Amino acid sequence: MQNSFDENAARRVMALARETLAIEADAVKALHDRLDADDSLVRAVAVLYACTGRVVVSGMGKSGHIARKIAATFASTGTPAMFVHPGEAAHGDLGMVTAQDVFIAISNSGESSELMDILPVVKRMGTPLIAMTGKPQSRLAQLADVHLDISVAKEACPMNLAPTASTTVTLALGDALAVALLDARGFREEDFARSHPGGALGRRLLTHVRDVMRSGDAVPKVGPDTPLAQALVEVSQKGLGMTAIVDLENRPIGSFTDGDLRRLIARVQDFSHIVIRDVMHAGPRTVQPEQLAVDAVAIMEEFRINQMLVVDADGKLVGALHIHDLTRAKVI
Repeated sequence: MQNSFDENAARRVMALARETLAIEADAVKALHDRLDADDSLVRAVAVLYACTGRVVVSGMGKSGHIARKIAATFASTGTPAMFVHPGEAAHGDLGMVTAQDVFIAISNSGESSELMDILPVVKRMGTPLIAMTGKPQSRLAQLADVHLDISVAKEACPMNLAPTASTTVTLALGDALAVALLDARGFREEDFARSHPGGALGRRLLTHVRDVMRSGDAVPKVGPDTPLAQALVEVSQKGLGMTAIVDLENRPIGSFTDGDLRRLIARVQDFSHIVIRDVMHAGPRTVQPEQLAVDAVAIMEEFRINQMLVVDADGKLVGALHIHDLTRAKVI
């Protein structure tokens, strides 16, 4: 076996790759252009929108792989969905399907025997049937309440045999259904995050300041008349690189950070008579516990700060936040 391609082989690889992409792009473009020919897509979305159960997607072989992905896309965008293997459905799994569901059957030929064996039962239950086929005159297309045309001029396979362009078109049409449906349902970023709590978006949109802030004795704070030396002990002990300065009602009136100390050392030699009020940074930036942690990140980035104070609705100090807390929580 050759370990590398010669120049002619490399050119053929590139030519076939480009031809494959061109054929599949043309197939998707043709699908795009024929959507205007009838209202089948709109009717399919209307059926899905009215569904009070789950969307059940089924297909054999390569169509089955595409069906699994379409079901997963529906599920992650706010529509309860599942994949059912038609072979398994004929041996008991069809019991998972109810009249409240919508059944999407995928078969390029529209004649898949495994699907055709179970669909009469689906129809008898009164479950709405959406078919995705490449043969509008097929038995599956004729049996469906809504038929979606996934036909292609040719497959990208040089022998015009392996499902390639047809599966690409089917996948694209499934995405179009899911996107149209999520928009109709008013699905938002927050809803997506709830379906993906372990992902980056979930962490960004589901993590609140209260989830990552330091509270109680971990929050550094001193009064305005505290000697600077004593305030520095508070900064050091609490390990936040700063301290809040609070009034008698525990409302922050200022902050003092490691950076403030470095700037102070550059211009003052004797700290013995300095109280924190005289050197604090007045009007510190604050957030509330109910705000999203990503909002705190935005404020920190805008004002180029590493720490923030957390206050309640009455403006009283309840916590503190360091940018490292947000990094550990994988918000950033």
